[in-house]
Amino acid sequence: MGGASSRMGADKACLEWNGVSASERCARLARAVGANLVLTVGGAGDVPDDRPGGGPVGGILSGIDRLVEAGCSRVLVLAVDAPTARAADLAPLLDAPGDGAAYDGLHLPMVFEVDALSVDAEAGWPVARLVERAGLARLACDPEAAMRLRGANTPEERSALLAALIAHEGAQQSGDG
Repeated sequence: MGGASSRMGADKACLEWNGVSASERCARLARAVGANLVLTVGGAGDVPDDRPGGGPVGGILSGIDRLVEAGCSRVLVLAVDAPTARAADLAPLLDAPGDGAAYDGLHLPMVFEVDALSVDAEAGWPVARLVERAGLARLACDPEAAMRLRGANTPEERSALLAALIAHEGAQQSGDG
């Protein structure tokens, strides 16, 4: 959903991150934090982006339509360009009281109650407007997590995040992390 990956030069959802595609890493993370239903929107995803050209909010709204049909009332939205996010990075959002939350200075990831969405939400809106209109709490983001959550929009950003991911996963496999 969203942009055309023009700064990256390739479809960000399909890029491999230490042997796993970005979309699969995001899906695994969602399951790890308790998501009952995981959908990917656009491209080769589970849900077509029925609001093409509508940017990230268009994709979010397309996914919401499908989730509501499935009976979901609380939603976690992850960005495919941030496949190095960790469960601990999401915990403050998932634990936030009220209608949901997003990090200050970042629009994604976000967690919200579907009922909190503005009935006039439109594809093409900036994500900030969606967050504001839904009344989501803005939480301080741990500086170490911010880089992972901001994600990679260029090959240079991807290289830095990929190196950190490989080091982290290597440390986990050796029992150091």
